[in-house]
Amino acid sequence: MIIIRTPLRISLAGGGTDLPAYSSKNGSILISAAINKYIYIIQHQSLFSPKIRIRYSVMEEVDLVEEIKNEIVKETLKVCGIEGRIEITSHAEIPSGTGLGSSGSFGVGLLHSLLPKLKRNELAKIATSIQQQNLNFPIGIQDQYVATYGGTNVYCQNQNGNISIEKLDLKKLQKRLILFFTGFKRDANEIISKSSIEGLDEIYKLGYETLGIFKHKQFYKYGDILNRHWEYKKKRGEMTNLQIDEWYELGLKNGALGGKLVGAGGGGFLLFYTNNPEKLIKAIPLQHLPFEFDYKGSTIILND
Repeated sequence: MIIIRTPLRISLAGGGTDLPAYSSKNGSILISAAINKYIYIIQHQSLFSPKIRIRYSVMEEVDLVEEIKNEIVKETLKVCGIEGRIEITSHAEIPSGTGLGSSGSFGVGLLHSLLPKLKRNELAKIATSIQQQNLNFPIGIQDQYVATYGGTNVYCQNQNGNISIEKLDLKKLQKRLILFFTGFKRDANEIISKSSIEGLDEIYKLGYETLGIFKHKQFYKYGDILNRHWEYKKKRGEMTNLQIDEWYELGLKNGALGGKLVGAGGGGFLLFYTNNPEKLIKAIPLQHLPFEFDYKGSTIILND
């Protein structure tokens, strides 16, 4: 039996620039933080049954890999050459479709459970390839790489797809970041497929501006950058609604210096930067999600 723990993430800058339609022409910059909210994958091979059993939000029991309905599971088993006699159970601390990178985290954790000796760069690369190339999901690299490496990093990608990773010290930033669950769930792939790349040039520039203030520990400037990021992000279409806009304005009136929806947009979690967390938490009528940064990335917690 193997148990894998893989973190979810919050995007801090540059989100969307990693989408192939943009990064293949312009490159990309992402600043992201893994958080201590996780997806767990439990995998073991059965000695007594040739069946394939998969438990996530539903349960599947099939004879052949081709019969699996979960696309990520089916394609990952095919890539790993596994044909049967396996049981896979997934447990998530946060609902899917809420902007914290759950599909990428799930894919990384699953692959890690099947090929536990993979090096981190291979794990991230193959997990990304499965979803981008094999499944044609309209996604970037962010979710898979943050789930794999953990920590608070900047990921820069050139037009050829080569990726560099640099660690950032954002411990002092963490206490000023507040997450609220809007209650809205959505399909990230659907949101991305309907959105345009309008505004991504500005978001790309803001990514490097954010990198500069983070390296110089000028976190007090981050609220303004978040506000500008949010305005450009909304230009891409289907990113918000009247209720989310109302909560956003309420946050700005109660101590938030800036904010945005995390992930593809359309719902999920609102992220605010504030110097007065207590006031903000009391003012926003949404579920507050306390979190800390995760620095381990995808981790084997049992290999028996």
